[in-house]
Formats: sequence, structure tokens, C-alpha cells
Amino acid sequence: MASSQYLVTARKYRPQVFEDLVAQSHVVQTLINALKLGRLAHAYLFTGPRGVGKTTAARILAKAINCTEKSGGEVEPCLNCDSCKDFETQRSLNIFEIDAASNNRVEDIRELRENVRVPPQGGRRKVYIIDEVHMLTTAAFNALLKTLEEPPPHVLFIFATTEPHKVLPTILSRCQRFDFRRIPTKDIVDHLSKICKSEGVTADEDALHLIANKGDGALRDALSVFDQAVALCGSNLKYSTLAGALRVVDIELYFEATRYIAQREAGLMLSLTERIMSDGHDVREFFSGLAEHVRNLLIAVTLGTDALIDVSKRLRARYVEAAEEFTETVLLRILMVIDETQSRLPTSTSPRLAVELAMIKMVRMGDSVDLSDALAQIRRLERMVQHTPVQRPATATAMPPPTQNTPPPRHTPPSGTKPAPSPRTAGTTSPTP
Repeated sequence: MASSQYLVTARKYRPQVFEDLVAQSHVVQTLINALKLGRLAHAYLFTGPRGVGKTTAARILAKAINCTEKSGGEVEPCLNCDSCKDFETQRSLNIFEIDAASNNRVEDIRELRENVRVPPQGGRRKVYIIDEVHMLTTAAFNALLKTLEEPPPHVLFIFATTEPHKVLPTILSRCQRFDFRRIPTKDIVDHLSKICKSEGVTADEDALHLIANKGDGALRDALSVFDQAVALCGSNLKYSTLAGALRVVDIELYFEATRYIAQREAGLMLSLTERIMSDGHDVREFFSGLAEHVRNLLIAVTLGTDALIDVSKRLRARYVEAAEEFTETVLLRILMVIDETQSRLPTSTSPRLAVELAMIKMVRMGDSVDLSDALAQIRRLERMVQHTPVQRPATATAMPPPTQNTPPPRHTPPSGTKPAPSPRTAGTTSPTP
């Protein structure tokens, strides 16, 4: 295919009808019902992270409103009428897409107000899509306020923004707000699988999960990574090749790190740190991935299943197996060390030392006692002592005072009496001289 005809995947497979929007069913169903019932608001505000379909949904809604060949109960744009084709070729006189980042002055809004008065040309309504509306100045917002409050019946505004808190409350109160959510990894993987089939690209499940994780909930970002992956690896995407090409830390290194933590192998952990840094990996990216890895282990320990782990089936089984070597308390403390290290790395004068200290601290986690746990144990013991009745010692029986071995009192005769004769002399008569 000639390079002049090449379209990036995000544009080539951009949704053209409501049905094609990924993981935004709550928004799609509400808009479809409004179209069916003829209860369209005069202003909508689409908010959410980048790359989740806000502007795309606004374009589909604008085409559906002005489509001239829809049948009675249909709400999806036909994509074949003059109105739909004119919009796709940027020749529509009824659908206007404005970038607020470069058209944020009061003069731009005044010009818009003048154009609003002109009725639609060959269509049903004039639709103004204002992207990144939070970039408008306060004066521009105030200039738009009156028109937004009482617009002509043939005008509809659709605002899109990633930062709704920067939009004036007076503007917010005049719009119907729809919050677009981040796209789950599973939905991104399913969408990538369909694109791979259409493009003739083969990819293993781990490779698709890697691309989806790089997108971080934004489908457009994931499709950009997909284009880069195909350019680097060709039409056969394998995880091992893709991880090296995208300079992503291999997940095997994370399993290796947690295995050394469980086995308390400080030396091997330092060797792993040396390999990571010598390979040129960003240590902040490594710690971010390690946090996600430990989080998956924590989910497996807490729930006992792999239901909330966004990885391939093969890796989910490995997480459940690896989680058997840890407890919730240890994993929570590891996450605290990772979080503390991530906070210190940007301002650290010696990032290597900070990383090595964190690695050793995680390995020695089982040899130390958490201060909060120790204090909690002390408090439990104190409560046990307070609620346990005190056993008083038994009272000893009173003993009589010890007796003294005193001789019996001697009999003293009264004064004026003769003492009694001695027993030896009693009954005998002394001879007369």
C-alpha cells in the first residue's frame, strides 16, 4: 500500500456509528433513547480521560441528527447520504468542529454567535462541537453564556473536555453531562484482536495485553502502540520480541523479584537490580510495574481467585500460584516501600542507592516487625490486662503466739513461819546428846 494512502489505525478504525463505540454503553444508550424520543438537549458536555471516545461520540451524534436517509425507527447515521458524506470530507455546512485551545478568545466566540443565527443549510440542525472547551478564557465563557442559555431552536452544542473542573459552573449548569470512563484492558484486548484479524496480523495474548496496558485505559493510545509494534516486529507480534522492542520491563523480572523477596535472597535481589539498570530500564517505570505486579498478588491472596487480575489466562494462573508464598500483611508492607521509593526517586541525589535500599528492605521484610503491628499487639495486651480480674492471695490463718519455756514459779512461805522440813528429814528423830 502506498504511503500516501496509509492511515494510522486509530483513524482507519475510528467508530462511525454508536454500535462501534467501545465500553461506553451507558452514554450510547442514553443518546439513542434521546434520538428516538426526540428529546435532545440544546447542550451536552462529554467528559473523561483522553482517548476514550468523547469527540468520536460527538461526531456520531452530529451525523445522526442531520442524517437524511434514516428510516422511521433508526437512529444510527446511514453514512451514505449527502450530509454524512459532506461531514466525512469536511465540507459540511451544518456541523462545525472547533478546537478551543486555538480559538479561545472573546473574538472567536463573538464570531460563533454571529454564525449561530444563520439557519442550517440542507440539514435539520446546526451542531457545534467544541473540543477541549476548558481552554476557553473566562471572558470567552461569559461571552458564550447568553447564547448557551437561550440558543436558537436549530442549534445544538456539544462540548468535550478532559478537565471539567475548569469549566465555569454557569456553563456546567446549562449542559447535560456525560462521563466517559476508562476502557477496561479486556475490552481493549478484544478490540485489538478484531483489528489484527482485519489487518492480517498474528499476535499472542500476552503481546495484546502488553499493548493494552501501555494504553492505560485509552484506546487511542493503545492503537498508537499497536502501530508502533507492527512497525517494529512485522505482522507476527510475540511478547518476548515486543517487550524488548518497546523497552518494556519483562514481566518475568517482576516474578523473579517477588521470588527473591519470598526466599529472602538479598544478594540475588541486588544482582537483579544491577541487570535492570545496566539494561537501561527506567527505574521509575520498573517500580510502577512492580507495584502493579504486587497488587495482582495481593488481589490473588485476598480473593483467592484471579477474577480482578487484568492479564492473560496463563499469567493469571501464575499469579495465583505465586501468591501462596505471601500474606496480606507482607504484600501491603511491600507496596508501602514501593510507594515511598517512588515518591523519593524524582528528588533523590543517588537514585541507584535509593533503589538498592528499597530492594534490600523488601527482602528483609520478613525479619522485621512493623511498628504499627507491635503497637497494636501492646494495646491488645493492655486491654486483656485491664479486663482480667486480679486474683488476690488467700488470707493466712492466725496462729497462736509461741509459748515460752519458763520454769514454774517457786512457792515462798509467808513471813514468821518455819520452813517445812526436808523430805529426807521428815519422820526421823535426831538423837539426844
